[in-house]
Amino acid sequence: MVWFRDSEILHEAIVQSIDSHSVTVLLLENKSCSGCQAEGVCGMSGKPGKEICIDGFYNVQPGNRVNVLMKQSAGFLALFLGYILPLFVFLFFIILLNLVSVGELASGLLALSALLPYYLVLALFRNSISRKFSFTLKT
Repeated sequence: MVWFRDSEILHEAIVQSIDSHSVTVLLLENKSCSGCQAEGVCGMSGKPGKEICIDGFYNVQPGNRVNVLMKQSAGFLALFLGYILPLFVFLFFIILLNLVSVGELASGLLALSALLPYYLVLALFRNSISRKFSFTLKT
């Protein structure tokens, strides 16, 4: 189940494995995602679960149920980088190419191809971007 608490997002998970410096958890599928405002963007709706690795030492054992906490601002950053900014890039190129009298089909294909470098840059900087998304466990 997902809860929005103050400026945090909590999600139920099961501990999969532990080592000296991290814990791997499986976020549980949530039947109540259909009522959530972020259902379309969080990526958890209708999926069997998602494995994430959380840095740090926690006193948990494999199989324990825990809550994973993420700052709500990090969720908004993920939404912005994954959906909103690419939409603006796409719209910018559509409008620009239509202004210079490129045909509709060509402008659509060129605007879509403009997203390839965008997602390539995201992939290249994924380590520095992922540092902005910090997860913690609440047992």
